Amino acid sequence: MTVAYHRLFRTLPTYRWYRPLFALLLGTVFYVVASNVVVLALYAVVAAAGGADAASRLAEGLQSDPLDASQPLVMLATLGSIATMLPSVLLATKLAGLGGWGQLSSVAGRLRRRWLLRCVGPAAAFMALTVLLSYLVVPLVTGDDLGSGPVTTPPAALVWSVVVILLLVPLQASAEEYVFRGFAMQSLGSWIARPLVAIVVPTVAFGLSHAYNVWGVLDVAVFGVTAAWLTWRTGGLEAAIVAHVLNNTVLFLLLAPYAGTPSSDGSPLALAVTVVCTPFWAWLVLRSFHRSGELASSPASELTGRHPVESRVG
Repeated sequence: MTVAYHRLFRTLPTYRWYRPLFALLLGTVFYVVASNVVVLALYAVVAAAGGADAASRLAEGLQSDPLDASQPLVMLATLGSIATMLPSVLLATKLAGLGGWGQLSSVAGRLRRRWLLRCVGPAAAFMALTVLLSYLVVPLVTGDDLGSGPVTTPPAALVWSVVVILLLVPLQASAEEYVFRGFAMQSLGSWIARPLVAIVVPTVAFGLSHAYNVWGVLDVAVFGVTAAWLTWRTGGLEAAIVAHVLNNTVLFLLLAPYAGTPSSDGSPLALAVTVVCTPFWAWLVLRSFHRSGELASSPASELTGRHPVESRVG
């Protein structure tokens, strides 16, 4: 008898049914405070360095497109504020008596580094296929121009955008994984044994947390449900973190040179590309996982010494 990833909270001696709710409340408060501190501090620095006009331009940029990859200050504010979800959820989980970083990372009680590295290959193949279909095949089918036109982002802004993207996207993407595929799955799993609920409900929340059009939300949800299923199936967040980081990094880097290009517009064709590519990614991850020797579930004795709640993976 072993414990699946979504049931890990139930193995803790300190677990009580209300503790995930307490952690949710704490995490929300921490995140609201921390994210606002980041944005307000950036406003203060920008106003001090460039005056009220510079702060006003930042506000306009955040309002028009908070994910405009061509504006480094906008990206710094958006990615930086989202990244605060990571310490918020980890601190809230710890204070609520639900374990810490390792508890949310995997059934091994830690982030499995060797498995994390093995996930790079499937994620790279996933992104290569996505870029191939999005930038070559789809334009040929639709008759659109294959090029994106001349670079319109000023060189200095482009350099800073690249720096911000490379530094903050790993934190932003990891934060979302620890919240939606980590804390949310384990909270729901502590109440309901069937993994379907722990997979689907956080995916809905993940999709709706993005201010995209309907096609963009569906696109995000397809990735989200695949990432959640792989998290349950492989017993940890590693595959989802690597793919999420790589996906967002590549997307933002491709958009950064072209000022004014919307980053949140979805389309039926973009959704179709994701529907094709995510099963391919899942297949590659599972193929690698079966060869890795890692476990998809864990004996409770390895976590707490407490007798586990029965839950099978497979």
